[in-house]
Amino acid sequence: MTGALLDLLRAAERRPLSAEEALRLAESDDLPALMAAAAARRDAHHGRIVTYSRKVFIPLTQLCRDVCHYCTFAHPPRRGERVYMTPEEVVAIARAGAAAGCREALFTLGDKPELRYAAARRELEALGHPSTIAYLAAMAQLVFTETGLLPHANPGVLAAADIAALRAVSVSQGLMLETSAERLSERGGPHFGSPDKCPARRLETIRLAGEAAVPFTSGILIGIGETRRERIEALLALRALHDEHAHLQEIIIQNFRAKPGTRMADAAEPGLDDHLWTIAVARLVLGGAMNIQAPPNLQPGALASLIAAGINDWGGVSPVTPDHVNPEAPWPQLAALERATNAAGKELEQRLAIYPAYALAPERWLAPALRPAVLRAIDADGLARPDPWSPGASDPVPERELALIAAPRPSRIDGTLGAILARAQRGETLDEAAIVGLFAARGPDFTAVCAAADELRAAVKGDRVSYVVTRNINYTNVCYYRCQFCAFSKGKLSENLRGRPYALDLEEVKRRTREAWARGATEVCMQGGIHPDYTGRTYLEVCRAVKAAAPDIHVHAFTALEVSQGAATIGLSVSDFLLALREAGLGTLPGTAAEILDDEVRRIICPDKITTAEWFAVMEAAHALGLRSTATIMFGHVERPVHWARHLLRIRALQMKTGGFTEFIPLPFVHMEAPIYLKGRARRGPSFRECVLMHAVARLALHPHVANIQASWVKLGPRGVAACLDAGVNDLGGTLMNETITRSAGAIHGEEMSPQRMEAMIESSGRRPFLRTTLYEPAADERRRAAFAAAPLAAVVNTPARKYQRSPEFPRPLAGER
Repeated sequence: MTGALLDLLRAAERRPLSAEEALRLAESDDLPALMAAAAARRDAHHGRIVTYSRKVFIPLTQLCRDVCHYCTFAHPPRRGERVYMTPEEVVAIARAGAAAGCREALFTLGDKPELRYAAARRELEALGHPSTIAYLAAMAQLVFTETGLLPHANPGVLAAADIAALRAVSVSQGLMLETSAERLSERGGPHFGSPDKCPARRLETIRLAGEAAVPFTSGILIGIGETRRERIEALLALRALHDEHAHLQEIIIQNFRAKPGTRMADAAEPGLDDHLWTIAVARLVLGGAMNIQAPPNLQPGALASLIAAGINDWGGVSPVTPDHVNPEAPWPQLAALERATNAAGKELEQRLAIYPAYALAPERWLAPALRPAVLRAIDADGLARPDPWSPGASDPVPERELALIAAPRPSRIDGTLGAILARAQRGETLDEAAIVGLFAARGPDFTAVCAAADELRAAVKGDRVSYVVTRNINYTNVCYYRCQFCAFSKGKLSENLRGRPYALDLEEVKRRTREAWARGATEVCMQGGIHPDYTGRTYLEVCRAVKAAAPDIHVHAFTALEVSQGAATIGLSVSDFLLALREAGLGTLPGTAAEILDDEVRRIICPDKITTAEWFAVMEAAHALGLRSTATIMFGHVERPVHWARHLLRIRALQMKTGGFTEFIPLPFVHMEAPIYLKGRARRGPSFRECVLMHAVARLALHPHVANIQASWVKLGPRGVAACLDAGVNDLGGTLMNETITRSAGAIHGEEMSPQRMEAMIESSGRRPFLRTTLYEPAADERRRAAFAAAPLAAVVNTPARKYQRSPEFPRPLAGER
């Protein structure tokens, strides 16, 4: 390697290369050095992930007003053939793609054929559309409506109005720059006679797409007569537009393939080394964060080399339709593509037609009508959800993740990941980036994280899995807060009135408490909506009622929100109110109302609720008085892994100060009836991989300060819980008796898990059941006998809160009635 090249590569590690520096790369033939530097830049941003999009290719028309000398896709009108695909033909292809698991509908077509061919104009008139672009927009909308596939439009040079029309019906658009060399459009060049291949016109389309905030695909075509310097000039032109608008979601480095029957049939194709050189230089010029793609069907024997040169994406691959632009080059089978990607040390992951960074910012990059579909299709990283599973739903637990959890811990772990796991197992505080890195684990890395968490669980808690016999008493579902994730609360301000508002009489609270004690419970867990008529005195009365009904039962009650609101309503400080609650019988606090402990997220999901600082202030005050609490996280809606990391670090920090948290409980977002989901503004809960990782990473990130990690059977179901037991979990929470909050959100896993079923579930995982109290002491033998001999639950009586009832079947509320 020359000193000049070494200086350039070192500069590329620190900052974007200047145009002058980038152009100097054209002088270098040190391919190994360029590829190594490019791969390192790629890995720093994309890690071990290489993506692809599962698509169908819809060639809406193969007529084109241009005559590129290397193209076999476009052709003149043919006798007896339609100019445009019919709507029925378009939908048939899209439906076949949807049935095969495709997510993208790629519309590729010739550029403005109606400007050249009368046949195109006549057929457009018969179809009822004034232009090819108008017909394309209609077909994109039809495909989206009929099949749910996300359209990507690739129709050629566009005006601003065309871009706007397509933005309303597609999640992304594309136009290959191909080259910025004007001379290739001169007589004798490959673009002579093709007005839409004028580089200035194509760059203007790409600029207009940036102004319109369209996630955009572009790239260069190498081997059509350009020089290496001209390739870099084209990349610099694209970089300048991206620097201004941040809209280029991917750059394709495509190699020219000579095709029989074209004017360039005998032209020399670029060699593999030339392709690799261009990929590596593109990575160095465009930076580590850019998504750089090389079509796998055009270099089928060199996939590992393409990865080594710096790509991080394979583009669209179709299990249904051929590559109509390169029909001589069949798509690789997805299984073969995954094997080749794995062999190169990478993990193949599916994305959408819109890349992750853009999918995660839908307000900026997507038309409103498309946002819900994208959010429902992605995980927290913005990649395509790999399966239909969601928390609380009936879909089966994905076998892929189960196999990865069960796999032996990899003998070789990436150095960075291995160092993070070792630090966590030593009990060191991980930084935010390290925790985010753990949440990014996929494939063998996912196996390694789960195995490390399980090893730590075994060392700290052994093979014992604990649970508590408890009864949930949600004393009211009337609430004047408007949390966007909540399907439980009811009332005049509730956005989702599914079911009737109620406020339990104290006698019903007492009855449920007595019944719980008779059925072996050691605890009642009580929380509810923030009823407009309730004050701190209400919560004190509830505590006293419970202790009057069963003096020995443990009262686990009142979120930080209820404590904060209750204190304010009777003019007490939080500490003084907690003292009063303790005297009235309160034993511990549930750590709910935490949701995501980051105000960036709270402003979206619960803007009128207590802040992160206020939640921690209540918990710290409780711990100072000897009142212990749980800690929770409710995840899988609008937040990102960085917010999970911040949440865990903040929990760890308070635990190191107070030691007051008894356990950490991940609560996956159950989406089915949640207002924010029904409005199209949230994901459909975490993926199964994310659920398992939340438990595993919590075990690692909170060690050694939080010893108990709990999984929620009501959200995960038995198979989901069993998976988490192999990923750091040692506790399954309560039997519940009357679970209503998660069921209100649409979950199906039931309202009670009997001790017999709980212990059978634990034993089937090869672990020992342990019946505990709230504070993780052994439950008394008498409690165990009562729990295992429990009679069926009596019917509950939910006292109607008629004042907050919208249904006309209820009479006018009685005076003073709640």
